[in-house]
Amino acid sequence: MLRAIYPGSFDPVTYGHLDIIRRSCKIVDDLIVGVLNNKAKMPLFSVEERVKMLEDVTKEFGNARIVPFDGLLVDFASRMEAGLVIRGLRAITDFEYELQMSQTNHKLEPNVETMFLTTGIEYSYLSSTTVREIAAFGGDLSQFVPEAVAEELKKKMNDKRRV
Repeated sequence: MLRAIYPGSFDPVTYGHLDIIRRSCKIVDDLIVGVLNNKAKMPLFSVEERVKMLEDVTKEFGNARIVPFDGLLVDFASRMEAGLVIRGLRAITDFEYELQMSQTNHKLEPNVETMFLTTGIEYSYLSSTTVREIAAFGGDLSQFVPEAVAEELKKKMNDKRRV
């Protein structure tokens, strides 16, 4: 059985992320979508909120499960008994960073391999940062995130405006 991890912050999950999840589910038997709880960053959504949104929008994928984690990715992969990490690439600039991370992870844990999937061309420009910015200015999110995620973004932005 081939088990892989697709790690990320998913703050919030976008159609680009879902493209990689959908395609990964066709390649592996068991896909663990690892939601990073990075204490060095201040995400818009809590890890619990990000997990819930991902669970809601990945219901159709029978072989994907959502698991929060913190710490080193290779340690998480070992705990999950996954020998493969899947990373999405939007542009050549992503590749440089991801290659360094892949090589570092392989040095730390030689049994963990990394596979890169290029994001579908229709999502090559899309990032969670861009989506958060559009949401902050009340823009139309329908072509970037699922409706349930757009609603959560609107709620979050309204809460921030009230503070």
